[in-house]
Amino acid sequence: MQAFHTLLSKIKHDQFSPFYLLSGTESYYIEAVTNALIKKLVNEQSRDFDFTLFYGKEATPAEIIETAKRYPMVAQYNVVIIKEAQFMSSSSWDDLSGYVENPTPQTIMVFCFKHKPFDKRKKLYKAAEKVGEVLTVKPLYDNQLTKWVAEEARNLKLSLSPTASTLLSEYIGANLSALHNELVKLKLVVKEGETITPDHIESHVGISKEFNSFELQKAIGLGQFSKAFQIIQYLNRNPKNHPMVLTLSTLHNYFQKLLILKGLKNPADTARVLGVKPFFVKDFQSAAARFSMKQITEAMRFILDADLKSKGIKGVNTSPQQIMEELILKLFTL
Repeated sequence: MQAFHTLLSKIKHDQFSPFYLLSGTESYYIEAVTNALIKKLVNEQSRDFDFTLFYGKEATPAEIIETAKRYPMVAQYNVVIIKEAQFMSSSSWDDLSGYVENPTPQTIMVFCFKHKPFDKRKKLYKAAEKVGEVLTVKPLYDNQLTKWVAEEARNLKLSLSPTASTLLSEYIGANLSALHNELVKLKLVVKEGETITPDHIESHVGISKEFNSFELQKAIGLGQFSKAFQIIQYLNRNPKNHPMVLTLSTLHNYFQKLLILKGLKNPADTARVLGVKPFFVKDFQSAAARFSMKQITEAMRFILDADLKSKGIKGVNTSPQQIMEELILKLFTL
């Protein structure tokens, strides 16, 4: 997200605004900006005097505004953070807008509004646009995750193999905070300059490098029935670490990418359009060659049926194991 990186760059270069309105459905970005500001503006000496943390459920506009109007005692800025601002009433937001329209120059206030975008029609939003920074964030699409993991690893000065990057994104999914935490954990255990491989992922994250959704889709794509069935048995024995809904979602996305690949006119665009590393393009091309567009569409229908059965909407008293085994048989008899 370009707006996020632009905002971080401003903070890095000491270009601060008196008010930050951070909102949306991806909390990682909101936390990252907040933490970047705290790291830049708050130190051990100033924390007790010039830093105040409020929570939306408990804070009142009067308390926040009174604190914001104080001048810093030790640091250059008085920093006021409002977390969980989504729990404040809309009338409270209106009260705050009066302060934001004429903020104290030596105060930096951060308004963290999670789980949905902040209403652009509100006075606070309009005031923030005029005098501060507004960042609205949303989750990444599945085909953007692997690239994000690779970029985040570089930011942490980590080297990941393409397969390790894909394993992490496939296993954890679009939870950027969890992905970031796993990368931080890996940084603590690998040697400096060492490339993180699937072996590291298996040892330190707990993902089997041989039995996972990524290897399952690869086995299906290459027509390796025995391997695919072995992986399904493993996943069925470990439902806590491999929930069926995640496995089905991964398979659906896989066949969706094959469908896109079948209609792609310029092969040079494959990696970019599918959102995968060039390293994996040959596997996708081999799989696309095995299936017709009709077979891929049928496979996606089978996966949807399995999802409905898993939720009790279709079929009666079918166990997760039966659902997955039946699905694999259908996918290999297209």
